[in-house]
Amino acid sequence: MPAQKKPNRREEILTNLAQMLESQPGARLTTAKLAASVGVSEAALYRHFPSKARMFEALITYAEDTIFERITLILSSTGNPAARSQQITTLILTFCERNPGITRLLAGDPLAGEVPRLRQRASQFFERIETQLRQVFREADLAPSAARTLSPASAAHLLASLIEGRVLQFVRSDFTLLPTHRLTEQL
Repeated sequence: MPAQKKPNRREEILTNLAQMLESQPGARLTTAKLAASVGVSEAALYRHFPSKARMFEALITYAEDTIFERITLILSSTGNPAARSQQITTLILTFCERNPGITRLLAGDPLAGEVPRLRQRASQFFERIETQLRQVFREADLAPSAARTLSPASAAHLLASLIEGRVLQFVRSDFTLLPTHRLTEQL
């Protein structure tokens, strides 16, 4: 008889946490509710994560790793900066659309009352996006045929604001107003 594969409890905890963030807007998420959702004791949760804050941080880290790894691939690809900025924007908003629970976390919605470090971490996510976009627009600004209507910093800030605004609309609408809706015609 083949050995049964032991489930990765850490991933299971994070998956359930993300699902709870998606399905319970405005509800206070407790470790007791999470433990019941996973089917383990609270003590078992704490064997994998020392605190609820660390669970939230792990979800933020997952989002950062996933998105910024792909942004690095986009930045290393050849192509004009306008196309790269569109690819980055589409990547982020598509990720958010596919991961609504994590999106709610990145928007800071469930972080009220949590440690300030978590809100700073979620803010840094969007600041890093703006930094990556600024890099793309600086490259565009260096092109000899560049039409300079906005500085690279202003263009990056404008696009980052669009991304963050669409993310917030998505969360505020309880995931009914998709962040990629009419995106291609607006970019």
